[in-house]
Amino acid sequence: MLDHVSIGVREIARTKRFYDASLRALGYRCLSHDDSSLGYGGDAVAFWIGTAQVPVPPDPGSNLHFCFVAPSRASVDAFHAAALSAGGMDNGAPGLRADYGPNYYAAFTIDPDGYRIEAYCGQPEG
Repeated sequence: MLDHVSIGVREIARTKRFYDASLRALGYRCLSHDDSSLGYGGDAVAFWIGTAQVPVPPDPGSNLHFCFVAPSRASVDAFHAAALSAGGMDNGAPGLRADYGPNYYAAFTIDPDGYRIEAYCGQPEG
């Protein structure tokens, strides 16, 4: 349904360090970048980031978040660790979320601009 999503941030260099580290753990990479924008994906850009004078203010009560597909539970764990090491905040440690489904394994973080991001794997362990 969606071709891509775009978000606005204050500092593109800080944001690049964060997303390079956290999304690398999921097999995604920065496919496009310049002084004011970044584009992440696997084969094509699906997540755009650009500088904005007035980014959307963080609102934990909004339920807005971005969920990235992870190839394995281990990659969810690696995403969470990388995000925290790269300046993100914990918003839910890696683990099963049985209320979402029997194999819903996810981790939640908050990026340096306050966006809530999730990594999710729906495959059974093994």
